[in-house]
Amino acid sequence: MNTILIETVGSIRLLTLNRPDKRNALNDDLIADLKDALREADGDESLRAVVIRGAGKDFCSGADLSALQKIATASYEENIDDARSLAELFALPRKLRVPVIAAVRGRALAGGFGLALSCDLIIADSTARFGFPEVKIGFVPAMVAAMIRRNMSEKDAFATLTLGYEMPAVELSGIGLVHGLFNDESFDKDVLDFAKQYEKLSASAVQMTKRLLYDIDGLTFEEAVELGAQVNATARMTDDCQKGIAKFLDK
Repeated sequence: MNTILIETVGSIRLLTLNRPDKRNALNDDLIADLKDALREADGDESLRAVVIRGAGKDFCSGADLSALQKIATASYEENIDDARSLAELFALPRKLRVPVIAAVRGRALAGGFGLALSCDLIIADSTARFGFPEVKIGFVPAMVAAMIRRNMSEKDAFATLTLGYEMPAVELSGIGLVHGLFNDESFDKDVLDFAKQYEKLSASAVQMTKRLLYDIDGLTFEEAVELGAQVNATARMTDDCQKGIAKFLDK
């Protein structure tokens, strides 16, 4: 069985985690296949957005049993290689040219929550629940800390990472972590309609804005403004901007 189902609707690439009997738990094959699918999508210039979703009732429950068994008996060197493979997946959505959207229904736990956080946007239905239960078994939600810290206040981040509880989508929506809440019955259609908003916008502007947003991480204020000036000047020279200005002036 394919661990990732790939479908393209217009300019939207849908990537479905396809281990519903395992609540789409992460194993080596799924991680490798999802990385391949994201890289392939990045090379398709016809795409305007990528959606990651889960087959069945849950988005992704984190590491599966076989992965945990492997962790328990592995050496430090084996564990660091394994952790870096997952870290590579978490870093990949930010590197894609187009927006990557996590469409979450059911549980997004541990590495599954990390996968959702690695995307540019999270949308969810009312069944969605998020959390990092790792601390209950002596594990540290370590790689996701970088994403949580960039998306939450320090106090919220501390509570989310250390208390181990599950949070409903509506709670995360209140702090800006979940961008859209949709009906359970029409969720798939609503997800596609949400992603299709990018078909109506300038592809070059969206891509340059995404890159700028992440590139200013770690810069001083002055450096970030200077980088913005450079991107602004570059954007003015694109076909989309030239045509947009001409259309505006013709009104």
